[in-house]
Amino acid sequence: MTSLRFTPVALSLGVFLAITFTLCVIWGLVFPGTGAMQRLMEAAFPWFTWLSWGSFFIGLVESVLYGIYGAVVFVPLYNGLSRWSSQAPAKA
Repeated sequence: MTSLRFTPVALSLGVFLAITFTLCVIWGLVFPGTGAMQRLMEAAFPWFTWLSWGSFFIGLVESVLYGIYGAVVFVPLYNGLSRWSSQAPAKA
């Protein structure tokens, strides 16, 4: 069984979440009536306020950092559990 490498997973998750963040901001700008995106973003991202260029870039950086954090948690768990589950059972 092959193990996951940290860097590709971290970069993939970071870019994915940055794209998702940008799409959510666009959604909130296109449909501003409910304010749902504004409340969600302000709850999920510290120091983010709706909407200025500065807070947009803060949210973008935080999205990438959330992706890296996900890789920090997921990759060692996956690799450890993968090694553990592929071990031969002990003979009695």
